[in-house]
Amino acid sequence: MAEDTRKQQLLELFTTITNKKTIVEPMRKVHGTLRDRDAVEREIALIMREILDRGYFKTKLVPRQLAKLVAAYYDGKNDTEIARALGDEKLSKTVARARVRLKLFRELDFKMPFDQAAMGELLDSGKTMKEISEELDISPSTLREYRHVLEQQRDTTLDPFLERIRDVMEDRDLSELMTRGVVNDGLSEAIDITEAIDMGEF
Repeated sequence: MAEDTRKQQLLELFTTITNKKTIVEPMRKVHGTLRDRDAVEREIALIMREILDRGYFKTKLVPRQLAKLVAAYYDGKNDTEIARALGDEKLSKTVARARVRLKLFRELDFKMPFDQAAMGELLDSGKTMKEISEELDISPSTLREYRHVLEQQRDTTLDPFLERIRDVMEDRDLSELMTRGVVNDGLSEAIDITEAIDMGEF
């Protein structure tokens, strides 16, 4: 009974100080007024649809999957984890190619066991992929992956769309920082109140 009274005191004091009726619910509402993950993914999906509709990008992934890919990449997920989040771990290679097309590069993408300039010269030499792969001592499929990375790095076709996507993600990051600030402030107030009650100041 004493514990219930203490909780009621805490809630009343929190309400008086913050003009909020509960501690948890307002935080949820504050987050909801900012750009939550679903809203961010919807906005990115719309941009992806523009890209696909214009024929700039060929992939088996649909706009919403591409949006989830972007969000997961920014969250630090690797290609396998992203594929798993999309519902099929076998999509990891598809995810990797789409990620590179969107210039969401990883350091590993550029760790090639040969000089990039040398590969570029070989690709421009007129030799077949098989001949080049044998000269570089890598498989043709690996060569194609490296070529894809370098081609997308130079390709500026998607840059205006990718800039819009970066803006959306930066807004999301800012919103999350603001939300964390609000939550932390609310928790700090609650802690201060709890300590004050424990010290018998009220």
